Amino acid sequence: MKTISLVIMAMILVSCSGEGGQDIPAAGAGADTKVYRWKMITTWPKNLPGLGTAPENLAKKLRAMSNGRLDIKVYGAGELVGALEVFDAVSQGTAQMGHGAAYYWRGKIPAAAFFATVPFGMNAQEMNGWLHYGGGLELWRELYAPFNLVPFAAGNSGVQMAGWFNKEINSVDDLQGLKMRIPGLGGEVLARAGGTPVVLPGGEIFTALQTGVIDATEWVGPYNDLAFSLHTAAKYYYYPGWQEPGPTLEAMVNKEAWDSLPADLQAMIEVATRAINDDMLSEFTARNNAALVTLVEEHGVQLRRLPDDVLLKLKAISKEVVAEAGEENELAGRIHDSYTNFQSGVSKYHAISEQAYLNAR
Repeated sequence: MKTISLVIMAMILVSCSGEGGQDIPAAGAGADTKVYRWKMITTWPKNLPGLGTAPENLAKKLRAMSNGRLDIKVYGAGELVGALEVFDAVSQGTAQMGHGAAYYWRGKIPAAAFFATVPFGMNAQEMNGWLHYGGGLELWRELYAPFNLVPFAAGNSGVQMAGWFNKEINSVDDLQGLKMRIPGLGGEVLARAGGTPVVLPGGEIFTALQTGVIDATEWVGPYNDLAFSLHTAAKYYYYPGWQEPGPTLEAMVNKEAWDSLPADLQAMIEVATRAINDDMLSEFTARNNAALVTLVEEHGVQLRRLPDDVLLKLKAISKEVVAEAGEENELAGRIHDSYTNFQSGVSKYHAISEQAYLNAR
């Protein structure tokens, strides 16, 4: 009789659940099934390898993780707003989400550059350590809070190249009057070294270099630079990327849009941005060398190292620029101190671990 009763009860439960049990919410009665349809605007050309595909991949992961409840449409630079208008547009709620780099907003928030990259500063591995375990992310969110934004680390290209030049750089004198596309604190360093920094979104770089509007440009590295055909507009390709040793890219979410999400979707954004942050670095690590071989062996690009005296001069100026960036206000001072103290500490360990190993290898 007990067996018969259990069978009957099981049949009743199945019939109440509908065919295949699909009428019962996965998380139990009352589960949130609302679909949130968002726009994500970016500073990158649509589907540009690495930088442009990262926000597309982020949207795909969130759509899959949420079973369609978070449905994000991605817009490339210029499709909805201009590349350098992303910060304001997300802040004002024109779009719920954006993807870019914090140093583009330096004119609005000078301290924002610390959360993208600092000349002669931390590399990608060190930046991730500072942001996620050294208090960096909390400071970043405090900095963006007045602008109605919640930032996340969402990509890193690793150490970049110093850039493309139409003339050789043999001494500091060769920087005098040099018109170069270079954003962030690196641009200020170049200006104090005698050059003229120009801020341009990625989509405008090739034409500006080809037509002589600028004499040089930094962009990313071989993988992205080959995609932009920059080798057809400049002859010399210099390293190392002193100006961008570990550039963090950001995903920013409008605060009202963030607060409107249930806790599980917020958690998915936290996890997915971390995944994209790692994925981009892995992609650039895997693709850069093959692209460099193509540039040098197939296109005859002249790969050059910046002279030591040039690097020493830029490093000395960088120290001044970074120190001044921390003097804007009390919060900028805390960000500066947190960043530089973390770099000092992690550098000591990396000297006997990462750096020592690479030297031995």
